Amino acid sequence: MPMLTAADAVIPYEDRGAGEPIVLIMGSAASGRAWHLHQVPALVAAGHRVVTFDNRGMRAGDTGTPFTIDDLVADTVALIEQLDLGPCRVVGTSMGSYVAAELALARPELLRQVVLMAARARSDEMRIALSKGERLLADSGLELPPEYRAAVRALQTLSPRTLDDERAVRDWLDLFELSPETGPGVRAQARLEPMPDRRAAYAGITVPCHVLSFADDLITPPSHGRELAAAIPGATYEVIAEAGHYGYLEQPDLVNQSLLRTFTTS
Repeated sequence: MPMLTAADAVIPYEDRGAGEPIVLIMGSAASGRAWHLHQVPALVAAGHRVVTFDNRGMRAGDTGTPFTIDDLVADTVALIEQLDLGPCRVVGTSMGSYVAAELALARPELLRQVVLMAARARSDEMRIALSKGERLLADSGLELPPEYRAAVRALQTLSPRTLDDERAVRDWLDLFELSPETGPGVRAQARLEPMPDRRAAYAGITVPCHVLSFADDLITPPSHGRELAAAIPGATYEVIAEAGHYGYLEQPDLVNQSLLRTFTTS
């Protein structure tokens, strides 16, 4: 995997395809490789150049040194500039959407269009309580059994449609047990929560935006995406049915179709 140096960070990235560039920004506790299961092949086949990368916290040897959302934005700016991608389209999910929205504010000239998946403009009381609890658990040093963590993660992130499919849910549980949301880098990402209220700030976004929510998302419910879209001038909004927080993995065909439709509008 090639590496790109940006200020105090080394960014592992992958660059596939040719044509109009798209940068995909992953959420917390996951590598940019997750995009390669479904989104990268579909976008490359549609004639796009697609760049993915690992956010801080997911890189080999990450020690958990604290960072801010501005650091993640700066990493993305460095990637776009050094690979000469701008103005490009950017797609983020979850934490990656937070990065993409802040990027749209900070450096709009680098962007042609932004898609914000599983996104919000602020944390509410429930998500503030959850993030506080997760931080306290991490700081306690208590290691929960991986089987328990996997089951809780499945209940939080998958749709009822997936959870009702016993064969599928077994595969998901096996995956979650092998890729636990632990480690110093992941804890550093978690400390970006709670998200401050950015509704007033996002009223200043001038880049065309499309907000994509997942109907069964418990982490970032559709009401959060709707509120975000209302805050961004001219933003469009869509909900994908029978999908949880990992909707881009649960309903990849519908997500890919939405992305490609959106890319024809700007």
